[in-house]
Amino acid sequence: MLTLVWTTQIISSLLLIVLILMHSPKGDGIAGIGNAAQMFASQKSAEKGLNKLTGIVALVFVICVFLLGFGIVK
Repeated sequence: MLTLVWTTQIISSLLLIVLILMHSPKGDGIAGIGNAAQMFASQKSAEKGLNKLTGIVALVFVICVFLLGFGIVK
């Protein structure tokens, strides 16, 4: 079980880094590479989906941190 939580934490941390880099503060951000920002119907729907996905991955990461930090999983 401990290995599963560690693996989930590492995967979620790497995914979180990628998702945060894909956010565009004013321009296209990293999503502009290869026209990835143009895959969605509108920029607002892309940002909305990206925000939701980033929030879910961040929640998974925080849960893993608490499980490992408080020694709940052994």
